Amino acid sequence: MTTAEDLGFATALVRLSHLVQRAFIDVGRSHDLTPQQAQLLCVLAQGETGVGMTDLGKMLNLEKSSVTGLVDRVQRRALVERVADSCDRRALKITLTEEGLRLANAAHEGVVEKLEEMAADLPAEQREAIAAAAWRMAPED
Repeated sequence: MTTAEDLGFATALVRLSHLVQRAFIDVGRSHDLTPQQAQLLCVLAQGETGVGMTDLGKMLNLEKSSVTGLVDRVQRRALVERVADSCDRRALKITLTEEGLRLANAAHEGVVEKLEEMAADLPAEQREAIAAAAWRMAPED
């Protein structure tokens, strides 16, 4: 029988990423969003004054054309808007509309709830160790 130790660290992270993706799929579906749209809204909810397209691409690990299409689709649903960057008139920032913020908060809360449910049986010290490792691997910019 294969144990968790036999599978290794990287394989465990891949499995964990699938669980996180599953949470975005399930929560997105409950709000009529694709997983990518749910992720976009969650990312935008963390930004105070909007996020530029290049930064969105980096955060979501998407090419510029994919980000443009994704933003176009959520803009058609009136969840985001493109606003001029006050520091660079040529650039646009993507901001949430009031409805977008409501949906972003609901999606974020739903994903958090799903992930908490998945980890409910883990002892507190294991949850804390996983959280500490995740923050060290992917610190906030």
